[in-house]
Amino acid sequence: MSQARIWTGSSAFTSGSSTPFGTFDSDVNFQSDAPKVASWCAKRLGYPIIDVELEGDNFFAVFEESVSEYSAQVNQFNIRNNLGALEGQSTSTNFSGQSVQGSELMNVVAISEAYGNQANVGGRADIKSGSIDAKLGVQDYDLQALWGDVSESGKRIDITKVFHEASPAIQRFFDPYSVSGQGTLNLIDEFGFGSFSPAAQFIMMPLYEDLLRIQQIEMNDQIRKSAHTFNIVNNKLQIFPIPEKNYTYHFEYQVVDDVKVKAAIINPNVVSDYSNIGYNFAEYLKINDVGKQWIRKYTLALAKEMLGAIREKYSTIPIPGSEVSLDGSALRAEAQTEKDNLVEQLRENLDAVSKKQRMENEAAMVDQQQTVMNKVPLAIFIG
Repeated sequence: MSQARIWTGSSAFTSGSSTPFGTFDSDVNFQSDAPKVASWCAKRLGYPIIDVELEGDNFFAVFEESVSEYSAQVNQFNIRNNLGALEGQSTSTNFSGQSVQGSELMNVVAISEAYGNQANVGGRADIKSGSIDAKLGVQDYDLQALWGDVSESGKRIDITKVFHEASPAIQRFFDPYSVSGQGTLNLIDEFGFGSFSPAAQFIMMPLYEDLLRIQQIEMNDQIRKSAHTFNIVNNKLQIFPIPEKNYTYHFEYQVVDDVKVKAAIINPNVVSDYSNIGYNFAEYLKINDVGKQWIRKYTLALAKEMLGAIREKYSTIPIPGSEVSLDGSALRAEAQTEKDNLVEQLRENLDAVSKKQRMENEAAMVDQQQTVMNKVPLAIFIG
């Protein structure tokens, strides 16, 4: 069995060869910190009191992994926090280290546009217009056959509005503000309007009086007259009353296929989901001291895990007249616990400053401030 290599006390960092991926090798701060972190980890593992079966490149590799893990955890949080605001942005943009201030309002608007088509109040599909010539005494008309098959090449149409209705009731009663007769003069004066109307008299009538009058006119049309109305099912129009002369009826419609196609917006080469949002590894130079301390601790945990794996392989070392057992299993178990605790702590810290949590905290602060202000004695005004 080959002899395990031992940490010599120091190791030089060589850009391009000391780390497996070289992700941060061009960062002068990373180059400067790597040997220091390696020396710190070795001493935390017992050097020089006991031998540490690791080399410089082992420490540099776990140091690179720790910076990558820290960056990945922060980026995962930012993706969850900002995906709604960044959806639809170019995938060529790197959002790492940039402040993202926005909302998901535009996504909500884009979704609601499809409902606008169904409600006939807007949307991405065109609302078209058409007309048919109604004939004397003919009550039923198939708009799909008469218009859709002819003008839309047989495509299915959806009628949204038919222009066949009586004039609004509000147009058929007198001005509710105008009242004639000498009996109203006293009321005019009591309202304070007497000196402001040189030619006409006005009384402010209650609003429900307008509603009652509108309902009365509409009920009269419905019962005493044959009101203008229609019924449409499956694009088959039935007109009431039966036409007594030739007449042109206008309507609005949508092409069903157009509505389906334009109900969804599909854009290539933009942020669509968790997998392609542009969050790259953070620059080691710009990571603050709080983050670097987390990285150092995580590097130590990874180094401890690696050392434990090596010592499990070399579980016993022969010495004159006996042998020494190594603590590989204990080191690996301890390292796993430390790694889990560090990741959990970082995630808790990130969640505590999420947009949702900050808004809840600010709302609570406002409520507490209001409670405090309510305890402040109010000044007594003496006029």
